[in-house]
Amino acid sequence: MKLIIGNKNYSSWSLRGWLAAKQSGLAFEEITVPLFGDDWDQRKKNDGDIAPSSGKVPVLWDGDAVVWDSLAIIEYLADKVGRERFWPKADDARAMARSMVAEMHSSYQALRAECPMNMRRQFEEIELSDAARADIVRILTLWAEARARFGMGGPFLFGTYSAADIFYAPVVSRFMTYGIGVPGFALAYMDAVWDHEWMQSWLAAAEAEDWVIEQYEMPEAK
Repeated sequence: MKLIIGNKNYSSWSLRGWLAAKQSGLAFEEITVPLFGDDWDQRKKNDGDIAPSSGKVPVLWDGDAVVWDSLAIIEYLADKVGRERFWPKADDARAMARSMVAEMHSSYQALRAECPMNMRRQFEEIELSDAARADIVRILTLWAEARARFGMGGPFLFGTYSAADIFYAPVVSRFMTYGIGVPGFALAYMDAVWDHEWMQSWLAAAEAEDWVIEQYEMPEAK
């Protein structure tokens, strides 16, 4: 298998796809395509490694099979190695985990726009819109419910590391980059995600990158 990803400092969806590949336990080759470089538009059109129907990253190639979109990558890999590697075993826990992942996949546009992922930066104070603050409250509410109901077996949302943690890992990064205040239970969860060996490996690579995407270097003014 090979996984096509964007810049590690900025690409939240690439982080999800990469964590999913690591969680699968399968060997894969990692190929980085710098986003928004001088040749980005041309490369999307001509590079056979980037999914021809999307022109986006991440993209997983497995022989003749091509999977784009991070949620699709998780499901594809779960089919290969068994869903219990990615999803909780119990029906009620799995139902909530799937719903949380789907909501993350399709929602929180204000938070995404105002707090783009930038793992190399630390902002002490930023002004957020009411919509972004509502996104944060919603995420913290979901984290609290998952931890209270299903988090007894470990430090992650459903105890052990799962697809839910993969999908919310970039949110953890955003909260840390932009100094978002969170309650103690959420801080403990964020520490568990941040200190995970895979996250630390990704962070080290992000810090070593020399690419700069100016539009992601300053928070959007409100």
